[in-house]
Amino acid sequence: MKDGAGAAIRPGNPCPGPSAARGGGRIAFRMQLDPGQAAAYKARHDAIWPELTALLRASGISDYSIFLHEPTRSLFAVMRRAPEHRTDQLPEKEVMRRWWRHMADIMATDAGGAPLAEPLPLMFHMD
Repeated sequence: MKDGAGAAIRPGNPCPGPSAARGGGRIAFRMQLDPGQAAAYKARHDAIWPELTALLRASGISDYSIFLHEPTRSLFAVMRRAPEHRTDQLPEKEVMRRWWRHMADIMATDAGGAPLAEPLPLMFHMD
C-alpha cells in the first residue's frame, strides 16, 4: 500500500517496533491519514476514551504524542514503553479493537482494521 506521498507503508501493530521482545525506551512510527480528515482525527483524540488511555498506560505506554505533517497527511507518533511493556497484547483487547473501528473511516488500516504503522528508526537523540 502507498501513502499520499507515494511511500510504501505496511500493516502492523499500532505500537510497532520490537514489541515481541522485551525492553523499553522511546519508539516512533508513521501512520497515514485520509484526505480531509485532520479535524476529525484531532477531535476524536481530544475526546479519547478514558478506558483506552487506561489500557495504554497499563500496557506500559507513556509520554505518547502524535504529530501531523499536513502536506503528506503523515501522522508521526512517538511514545515511551516501559521495560516490561505489553504492547504486543494490545490487538487482543476489545477496547483497542473498538478504537480501531472508530478510526478506520479516516485513516489507512490493514484488513483487520488496525492502523497501518511503519516503524521509524532513531537517527538522533539529545537529552
